[in-house]
Amino acid sequence: MKLDVITTRGGDAGETSLGDGRRVRKDALRVEAFGTVDEANAALGLVRLHADAVSDAMLARIQNELFDVGADLCVPGEAGARLRVADTQSARLEGEIAAMNADLPALTSFVLPAGCAAAATAHVARTVVRRAERLVVALAAEEEVNPAVVRYLNRLSDHLFVLSRHFNAQAGGDVLWVPGATR
Repeated sequence: MKLDVITTRGGDAGETSLGDGRRVRKDALRVEAFGTVDEANAALGLVRLHADAVSDAMLARIQNELFDVGADLCVPGEAGARLRVADTQSARLEGEIAAMNADLPALTSFVLPAGCAAAATAHVARTVVRRAERLVVALAAEEEVNPAVVRYLNRLSDHLFVLSRHFNAQAGGDVLWVPGATR
C-alpha cells in the first residue's frame, strides 16, 4: 500500500469510499462499525504504553489483526481474494485467554474497571471493542458480514478483560465490586 496524498477532500460532502469503491455516507452502519474497530485499535495503543514486553507483543499483533477486521468490514459481500478474518485468529485469542487465566485467582465478585494504569486502559479498550461488536451485529442483521468478525471481536473483549486482570495481578490484585458500597 502506498499513500502519497492524505488530504483528498473526497469526504468533504459527508461520504467515504468502501473497499469495493462504492461511496456511502460517513454515518452508514458499516462505516460506524469499522470506524469503531479503528477506535478500539487506538485504545489498544494506549494500553501498550503500560504493558510489559510479552503483553506489548501480543497487543501489537492484535492491533495488526484489527486492521484485518477493518479491511474485512470495509469490503461488503463476496470479496474474492480480499482479506477476510478467519476463526484461527479467534482460536489463538482463546489460547492466550486460557494461558493468562491459568495464573489468576477465581473470581468471587464483579471486577471494577480500575486498578493500575495498564488494567484501566485495557478496560477502556474492552468497552470500545464491545461497542464495535454491537455495531457489527447490527450491521449483520442488515447486510452480509463475515461471521468470523463477530466471533473475533467477542473473543477480543474477553481477552482484554483477562489481560486487565493479569495487569492488576502484577500490581497487587483486582479491584472488586462491593455491593452497597455507596450506602
